[in-house]
Amino acid sequence: MGAMELDLVLAALPLAVALWLRPWRLVGPAGPPWVWLVWCALMPVLWGTDRYVAMVVVQPLSGAVMLMMMMGWPLAMLALLPVAALTWAMAGLDAAEALHRMVWLGQIPATLALLLGAAVRRWLPHQLFVYILGRGFVATALSGVLAGALSMALHGATPGLDADEQMIGRWLAAWGDAFLVGMLVAIFVAFRPHWLATYSDRLYLQPPGHDSDGPAR
Repeated sequence: MGAMELDLVLAALPLAVALWLRPWRLVGPAGPPWVWLVWCALMPVLWGTDRYVAMVVVQPLSGAVMLMMMMGWPLAMLALLPVAALTWAMAGLDAAEALHRMVWLGQIPATLALLLGAAVRRWLPHQLFVYILGRGFVATALSGVLAGALSMALHGATPGLDADEQMIGRWLAAWGDAFLVGMLVAIFVAFRPHWLATYSDRLYLQPPGHDSDGPAR
C-alpha cells in the first residue's frame, strides 16, 4: 500500500465514524459558537507555516486537539475537511500533502488526545487542575509527539530534511501546541466553559469528598 493510499484509509475511518454519529445534531439552532469558526479559520495558518516562510525545517503546529476539546471528536473530524481544503489552497500543497496534513496534523493527534483524555478522566481525580493540565497540556503534547513519530515511521522524513532534525522539530511543535492549548483551555474553563464540549461543571466542580459517581467513599 502506497503512502497516499494509507493516508486515504486512515482519513476515511474517522470520517465514517463521525458521519455515523451525526454530531451536527448537538449544534443548537443558533449555530456553533463563533470561537469554533475562528479556530477553524486559524488552523490553515498553523498547518501551512513551513510553506509560508519557505523553510522546510519549520514544523507546523496542529491545533486539532483544541478543536476536538471545543467541538468534541466527531464534529472535529468533519471540521478538519474544510481546514485541509483551505490549507491546500493557501499553502499551495498538492492533494497528497493536504491529505497527509489532515491525517497527521489533524485526525491522528485529535484521536490520540481523545484516548489520552479518556484515560485521564477514568483514572485521575475529577479536578479542574487535572482537566487543564492533564487534558489541555500533557495529552496535547503526547499526542503531537506520538503522531509525529508514527508519521515518520510509516512515511519517513520530509524530503530535504534529516529524520532526527524533523523529530526534534515535531517534539518542539508538540510542546508549542501544548502550551497554546493548555492556556486557552484554562481561560475557557474560567470564563466560557460552554465553549468546551469536553468539559462539564457537574464532573469537575464536585463538592469536597465527592465524585461524579455519587457520595464520597
